[in-house]
Amino acid sequence: MTPATAAARQGRKDAAATGTLTHRQIMIILSGLMLGMFLSALDQTIVSTAMRTIADKLNGQTAQAWVTTAYLVTSTVSTPLYGKLSDQYGRKPFFLFAIVVFVVGSVLCGLAQSIYELAAYRALQGIGAGGLMSLVFAIVGDIVPPRERGRYQAYFTSVFATSSVLGPVLGGFFAGQGTLGGIDGWRWIFYLNVPVGLAALVVVQRNLNLPSRRSEHRIDYLGAALLTTGVVPLLLVAEKGREWGWTSGLSLGLIAAALLGLGLFVPRQAKMGEEAILPLRVFRSRVFTVSSATSFLVGAAMFGGLTSLPLYLQIVRGKSPTIAGLMLVPLMVGIILSSQTSGRIMSRTGRYKIFPIIGTAVMTLSMLLFSTLEYDTPLWHAEVFMLVMGLGLGLSMQTLVISVQNALPPKDMGVATSSVTFFRSMGATFGVAIALAILFGSLVGNIKERAVAARLPDAVIARFSEVSGLNDTSIIATLPPAVQRVILQGFADSMHSVFLTVALLMIPAFVLTFFITEVPLRQTSGLAAEREAQQQAAGDRAEAGTAVV
Repeated sequence: MTPATAAARQGRKDAAATGTLTHRQIMIILSGLMLGMFLSALDQTIVSTAMRTIADKLNGQTAQAWVTTAYLVTSTVSTPLYGKLSDQYGRKPFFLFAIVVFVVGSVLCGLAQSIYELAAYRALQGIGAGGLMSLVFAIVGDIVPPRERGRYQAYFTSVFATSSVLGPVLGGFFAGQGTLGGIDGWRWIFYLNVPVGLAALVVVQRNLNLPSRRSEHRIDYLGAALLTTGVVPLLLVAEKGREWGWTSGLSLGLIAAALLGLGLFVPRQAKMGEEAILPLRVFRSRVFTVSSATSFLVGAAMFGGLTSLPLYLQIVRGKSPTIAGLMLVPLMVGIILSSQTSGRIMSRTGRYKIFPIIGTAVMTLSMLLFSTLEYDTPLWHAEVFMLVMGLGLGLSMQTLVISVQNALPPKDMGVATSSVTFFRSMGATFGVAIALAILFGSLVGNIKERAVAARLPDAVIARFSEVSGLNDTSIIATLPPAVQRVILQGFADSMHSVFLTVALLMIPAFVLTFFITEVPLRQTSGLAAEREAQQQAAGDRAEAGTAVV
């Protein structure tokens, strides 16, 4: 290593330690962080698109839901743990750990020989994903001042939007290949993560030079266990309740276990104080409480709507998963435009409260517009509505994270970021559960109504008297035109109910945004602010010691 190279590397370390990085240094670090986030964001959409093919290959159609559920449970539960532990011991080692776990999980998924093996390996992947999603924004908070954070976090919002379009396209492509390079096509969906993950690992290891933290804090293992006990049963019921029955003994038993776990978790956190995984004092911040509640509702609306959109495009309009993914481009464009624009305005003015207000209002409008889609509505209408939804999402998502990061002390950066991510993930799970429950709960009745109105024979109506008769939607294309029309109209009617329900969820989210207190955005990064706070505390202790003497 030449003296000039050594000096440059030491300069980067010193700049990172003080939180005074240049734009170029920030962008180099962000390139590694974006690769990490891209891994997690892409994986969710690429796997869901190919899941039917994967289940066929592994002879596990009836158990395929566990592949998704396992990933969801571990990624959601691990999120707050990453936040707290990174506050105590430093961000970099846990982010590198998350990448390694995710890559190892991806390799194992590609090697799976049964659907149950795949579910187990997806659970391992989820443990890595929980750190990738939450620590990315915590690290950005460490190195970028809140005043500038919007324009940098907009890059990550763009990554998220891009993955939502690219995932279905790649998933459809690989699932459609019998073999590729002598390997089953669907296995490349997981192997694709390996080079991306290794690139992220190298970039982050070389360029992310955050100060290490030596902490005497204890890890709250019991609190982690109680949080897991409280959250996992709720996620399982949300995912499987429609299949088990919402009032079945299993569902009610799991709900009771969740309530018990959460009931014990709260006093445990109160007892642990600063050692708690989720310190209860953060709830004294109105910004934290309101933003977290809003994130839950926005997550529910966002994923409730995003679950229904591909179904509309694929079932009602007959598009392939790949084409349906490409048709989501307007959604991506809307997210990128609004997040980039709001980020620049925040950097220039320091104001941010108006963005989630407008964003939730625009999201509500988009859901009302989606509720007007019929089985034969021109597709460009749906494209315009997606653009509107994207504009609302871009104004809402990043602003809620920044508001919480800015309101809480810099020492709580990990807790602040992971909590918002956690509540949004929980909201997303319940949003999807609500959307699917409404869709399939009302489907048979709507098809019957349409069939009666179209004067179809009783035998035809009886054929679709149960949802089980519609498990394989590919048969719709083989039916007579009059029957196809009735079924597609029934699906569209049920989706109207979904979108209207999601719009109702957005109303309290819109109201809550007015209660977000707009704390002036700091112009120092999290690390710099924390360093200043430590120096101030040391000065106060020195003054107190002098006064005693």
